[in-house]
Amino acid sequence: MRIHVGIVAALLLAATSHAQAQWVDSRDIMGGGPNFFGGGASAIPRETVYYPTHYAPGTIIINTPERRLYLILGDGQALRYGIGVGRDGFRWGGVHRISAKKEWPSWTPPRQMLARRPDLPRHMVGGIENPLGARALYLGSTLYRIHGSNEPETIGQAVSSGCFRMTNEDVVDLYSRVSVGATVIVKN
Repeated sequence: MRIHVGIVAALLLAATSHAQAQWVDSRDIMGGGPNFFGGGASAIPRETVYYPTHYAPGTIIINTPERRLYLILGDGQALRYGIGVGRDGFRWGGVHRISAKKEWPSWTPPRQMLARRPDLPRHMVGGIENPLGARALYLGSTLYRIHGSNEPETIGQAVSSGCFRMTNEDVVDLYSRVSVGATVIVKN
């Protein structure tokens, strides 16, 4: 029997006095869904595809309208991953480099997000409940990242505040293949 985490959380919240309740539904922090705590595989499996390009191996190309991320392998091939992208009003494009990589990153919502969502926590330590998931690749000096998510049902959707979501399994795979300094091209 599978117990829905949202129901359990609601019951726990109801059992707590109103004065003591400090609970935030983490699934909603970055446009979440019902399986935030669940994990699971993406409906869009990663695969090696034919991708002729002049970009060097190790380059990441994000095709926002297609909702796919390509890691250039060379010899006309790339690894293709399904991703979640920014919802309307939060999509962007440009060229950046990976400025940092973190395992189980902590998260501090940017002031712009806090202005939209003042109910958010001011900081979350890394872990399975953190909306950044298992790994994060930071994009230059922007507020954006390529990061994991425990919401596989959102992969292929426009759901984020501008970051690029992957399943935790896929972001761990990508993380192991790229280095700080790698070029990231975001096509919008």
